[in-house]
Amino acid sequence: MQSDAKGRGISRRVLFFALVLLAAGAIAVAVTGIGSRASIAQQLAARAQAQAVPTVSVIVPGQGMRSTPTLDLPGRIEAHSRALVHARVAGYLKRWTVDIGAHVRAGQLLAEIDTPELDMQLMQARAELASVTANAALSAATQRRWQSLQAQNFVSAQAVEEKSGDLAVKQAAVNASQANVERLQTMKRFAQVLAPFSGVVTSRSTDIGALINPGGGTGTELFVVSDVSRLRLYVNVPQNYVSLVRQGDKVAFAVPERPGEVFKATVRSMSQAIGNASGTMLVQLAADNPDAGLLPGGFASMRFELPRETGRLTVPPGALIFGKAGPRVAVVGADEKVSLKPVTVARDLGSSIEIGAGLAANDRVIDSPPDGISDGDPVRVKSPEAPRATR
Repeated sequence: MQSDAKGRGISRRVLFFALVLLAAGAIAVAVTGIGSRASIAQQLAARAQAQAVPTVSVIVPGQGMRSTPTLDLPGRIEAHSRALVHARVAGYLKRWTVDIGAHVRAGQLLAEIDTPELDMQLMQARAELASVTANAALSAATQRRWQSLQAQNFVSAQAVEEKSGDLAVKQAAVNASQANVERLQTMKRFAQVLAPFSGVVTSRSTDIGALINPGGGTGTELFVVSDVSRLRLYVNVPQNYVSLVRQGDKVAFAVPERPGEVFKATVRSMSQAIGNASGTMLVQLAADNPDAGLLPGGFASMRFELPRETGRLTVPPGALIFGKAGPRVAVVGADEKVSLKPVTVARDLGSSIEIGAGLAANDRVIDSPPDGISDGDPVRVKSPEAPRATR
């Protein structure tokens, strides 16, 4: 009996110790799992925080350009002189002597107008001139006779003065009638339409028998004569580049109808005003055209070689941020945080942008900044040594 009781006591102690060991093991396993999960959570949080900071590449602004910058602009070609030849007298076109494309000399006959009404007016004016001339001659003879009678005291001085006044009136009528005849003769000479200068007839807007009315309204011209030995070229230069264009500069241009050929023009004058709608200034150039190969009224592609300007910094176009505040660049400071700097764009050179103000040479500029970046945002620089901007 005692032996059985002693065996049961030992079994209980063993069972108790086994339960304690199992409980301790379970507690250890639970503690270890909780600690492991906490460590993983901390790692995930750190990883998420690290991924929230964007990685960017930075560049150092470039210094100027290695090649001479150019500015390509569209322009138009006009004849050096272009005259719309109108009629000065009314009538019917009797004949024309030149057609479009004809080369004419200054004063050459272009057309002749039949003027029956003007011819009748001229005949009437000549008849009136003959009448008043005869009256003036009679008045002059009368005045001379009265002067001789006054010398013999047969008439008074008052009567002689009246005859002299009548002669003056008649002579004035002669002068007026003579002026009217000369005016009509001058108008009659306008029945011959002449070329105002040497050039090419670029338009003919009349034909034989057409009713001709004098005037200078649009669409009433008989011919258009253009001097194409020299040309005027017009181009609108953007305001940013106006200060770089000088009178006397040489400009290369090309035209579509003569591919592969390059021509030269010289800047002659500038309008000295910026257009409100276009923001450009009109520039006039001149070019020789001795063989008449360049056609007025056409399109020209013009290339200005701009002077190289030192001291300006350049950045790639992708480094600029455009918004309501104007163009800005994102700069990484020493604390690895972003600072948005407003800048002034001087020139767009295609592969790079010249910055006029707002950027320092030692600034670390973010190339292609991520969307939504703002002041104070932390960033991670991809490369410790920033590449220099393309020049």
